[in-house]
Amino acid sequence: MTSSILNNGIEISYLIAASLFIVGLKQLGSPATARKGNVVASLGMILAIAATLLYQTPMNFPLILAGILVGSLIGTVIAQRIEMTDMPQMVGLFNGLGGGASTLIAVAEFQRLLSVGETPTIVSLITILLSIFIGGITLTGSLIAFGKLQGIIGGAPIIFPLQRFVSIGLAALFFVGSAFLLLEPTSQPIFISLLTISLLLGILFAIPIGGADMPVAISLLNSFSGLAASAAGFVLMNDMLIISGALVGASGIILTQIMCRAMNRSLLYVLFSAFSKTKTAVDIATAGEQAARTVNSVDSEEAAMMLGYAKSVVIVPGYGMAVAQAQHTTRELADQLERLGVEVKYAIHPVAGRMPGHMNVLLAEANVPYPQLYDMDDINPDFGNVDVALVIGANDVVNPAARNDERSPIYGMPILEVDKAHHTIVIKRGLNPGFAGVENELFFKSKTMMLFGNAKNVLTDLVGSVKQL
Repeated sequence: MTSSILNNGIEISYLIAASLFIVGLKQLGSPATARKGNVVASLGMILAIAATLLYQTPMNFPLILAGILVGSLIGTVIAQRIEMTDMPQMVGLFNGLGGGASTLIAVAEFQRLLSVGETPTIVSLITILLSIFIGGITLTGSLIAFGKLQGIIGGAPIIFPLQRFVSIGLAALFFVGSAFLLLEPTSQPIFISLLTISLLLGILFAIPIGGADMPVAISLLNSFSGLAASAAGFVLMNDMLIISGALVGASGIILTQIMCRAMNRSLLYVLFSAFSKTKTAVDIATAGEQAARTVNSVDSEEAAMMLGYAKSVVIVPGYGMAVAQAQHTTRELADQLERLGVEVKYAIHPVAGRMPGHMNVLLAEANVPYPQLYDMDDINPDFGNVDVALVIGANDVVNPAARNDERSPIYGMPILEVDKAHHTIVIKRGLNPGFAGVENELFFKSKTMMLFGNAKNVLTDLVGSVKQL
């Protein structure tokens, strides 16, 4: 009787936890409610862990609690010290750890069955194989993504002769080996070989993807980590792990599709474009033409005059703002402009920065009012009536070549149409191209004024000049 009540209580706890996950995910979809959503989902996870510890008995509670304590301490320290500019790397690393955990569960379950003299059933073997396949790819693929974003590995695609055929061959070898393992379910050499193949496939999956497309890869790997967790749930026959993994997997796929649409690229293009024989970048002009092209530049005082006497200003944040950690200074500039009666809005491109929502998080950290943030589709029709568009470190997402130059590799990618504003001021260190490696036509427009320098230093000067107006 007591056992039945306990089991019913655990199942109800799982149901409540799953509901909290769904509510949390929904709230994470908006910057205005994201913090609350994170808390709600965390409560669901605490409830799920507590219910699982009661369900899986007997177990070594002191060892488990020690592991939870150490992991929580490490996570807290990392979360407190991580810079917002490094958040994509942290997400990629967390994806990898999730995939690694799922892989270890599958390995441990396989070894447990052999240690007690049990022959794994076909169903259990299939779930174990799915866990090591998806989890292994997620682990090493995410570590490569982390290395590229952190600068440990070069951001350019890494390819070698016959790479696609090697990847296809390894994938085929994994499925052939899986068939052999189903016939010989106690063969450890085959199992270790399959685990090694999955880890190699993760490396080969990530190295051909360039830095510009890495946000999409991270979203996809996030989905993989969820699928790996769900597969691990089937290995352990744990409903909560199956549900939570499925939620992460589904949300990751949806986010990946949203990002691909925002870049006007198919997922296949993102994953395999490095193998194409076509050029990945197109020179917009010949060397002689480039030498003849000039830009209009302004200093902080002139830019402050343009901004201070405008009726409307749209601020376009980009990765340059994130690197300079200039979000707070950006907010201070906006406050000064509003003091002068200027209407200030922020235009957010879906893939600005290095991960989805990167700019939203940075501006939220600076307490920018959420109603001032506008998505690309909402703000683009208004640019024709905007007096000044202030671009802070953004590049590819404001490049008119995506709209005008069919030869450009970013042609067709939706952009923030800042070139349609009456005037555009671009804060940037120099004229270097963005992640896509394409020269930005915007810099050479007659209505564009370049304000060169570190974003934070330039914005600080702008704030000082605007205060004097």
